[in-house]
Amino acid sequence: MPVHPFIDPVAFSIGPFTLHWYGLMYLVGFAGFWILGVIRARRPDAPMTPQQVGDALFWGVLGVIVGARVGYVLFYNLDGLLQDPLTLFRIWEGGMSFHGGLIGVLLAAWWYAHRLGQPFLRIGDFVAPMVPIGLGAGRIGNWINGELWGKPTDLPWAMVFPAADYLPRHPSQLYQAFLEGLVLFTVLWLFSRRPRPTGMVSGLFLLLYGIFRFLVEFVREPDPQIGYLAFGWLTMGQALSVPLVVAGLALIAWSRRNPVQRRPA
Repeated sequence: MPVHPFIDPVAFSIGPFTLHWYGLMYLVGFAGFWILGVIRARRPDAPMTPQQVGDALFWGVLGVIVGARVGYVLFYNLDGLLQDPLTLFRIWEGGMSFHGGLIGVLLAAWWYAHRLGQPFLRIGDFVAPMVPIGLGAGRIGNWINGELWGKPTDLPWAMVFPAADYLPRHPSQLYQAFLEGLVLFTVLWLFSRRPRPTGMVSGLFLLLYGIFRFLVEFVREPDPQIGYLAFGWLTMGQALSVPLVVAGLALIAWSRRNPVQRRPA
């Protein structure tokens, strides 16, 4: 039975500067976004230039960090926030929420779309295929840290996480890295290579992420401070993913009435 190895959460230190693995995974996601964003921005139908991708990344980074932290304390640690409001600012203690980060990114994208004079959903369609790079990298960071483990199982690929106990468990972080990272990126990148109606790529992102997250939550240990919300199986992650699935389906249906954004001849 494989045992999760102890990996120093600090990737490296140079003098007073220390970089943790989880922070490094964020940098991987941001770098992947910038590189792929520049490639996509060279298409004649792109809503921004390669030079503007860097500005979009800056506002997106701000939105994801602020949104993910605020979302975590509101969705998963509200009692702790009420007892100690300063916990909101202690990011080094851990705690980032994808759903909060998504809200932050959407707000940043809306603001930047307004600044560029572009429809919000065109920017959303442009950005969506690059987001899974950061999602997958973040889950690898969770695995390196030995956190957010899965439920006990007797499957042959189960892993022991000593930080939890000595029961074999689902490596749910790797499931999420595969589905929310590799699979979601591949589908969106290939799907968006052809011109699509405005809003369809964004809708597909919301739909697939919501489905993947909802399914993995069945084998992921719920957050201990919350547990199950209802029915003895519904987690906060699932409850927050249902609106994404609904919004994704609605956006896809709505987008089918829009004209395809053809590339200039």
